[in-house]
Amino acid sequence: MDPSMHDAPPPDGLIRGPDGRLRCAWHGGDDLYRRYHDAEWGRPTDDDDRLYEKLCLEGFQAGLSWLTILRKREAFRELFHGFAIARVAAMDEADVERIVLDARIIRHRGKIVSAINNARRADALRTEHGSLARFLWRHAPDADERPATVTAEWLRANPVTPASTRLSKALKKAGFTFVGPTTVYAFMQSLGFVNDHIDGCCMRDDCQTARDAFTAPG
Repeated sequence: MDPSMHDAPPPDGLIRGPDGRLRCAWHGGDDLYRRYHDAEWGRPTDDDDRLYEKLCLEGFQAGLSWLTILRKREAFRELFHGFAIARVAAMDEADVERIVLDARIIRHRGKIVSAINNARRADALRTEHGSLARFLWRHAPDADERPATVTAEWLRANPVTPASTRLSKALKKAGFTFVGPTTVYAFMQSLGFVNDHIDGCCMRDDCQTARDAFTAPG
């Protein structure tokens, strides 16, 4: 790479890291956030508990930055039994009262209650569909719903998509709460239902390779 390129302003939506590579600007250069961007964001999974965890944490994140949640994630995992669906589904009002007093997490009673409710709804979907993953991945968008090139401009203009709206409606119909279409799109971005690393991000091709190798549960 021409060293002079490091002096040029990065393209819209990208920032250059200490390793000289361009990444999506939303991680802001924070080390923890950069590791999350590089190793997790946009990588697909069919693990029911991980899918449920992300739905819950995206609900807790509403109105806050994801970095705030990321810094508290281990405490969330401790209090919610590693987001094991069956264990959270068995939690009760005493657990709510205990958790709402713990200053290590976001102490929003409605969202704590929602996490327990959503575990019960997720358990019901597993019974009905065989797995939560099977239900969720059926709502991944078709290729013709995606832009030819993912740009910062496109992302700013599309905080909600037709696919996230459909999945949001399906989750609400199944009894889930705190699953609006914006929250659901953030969930879809983070777990590889789409690849929204901006064109030019050093992780975009890696995530696409992971998506290409992934077989969605049918």
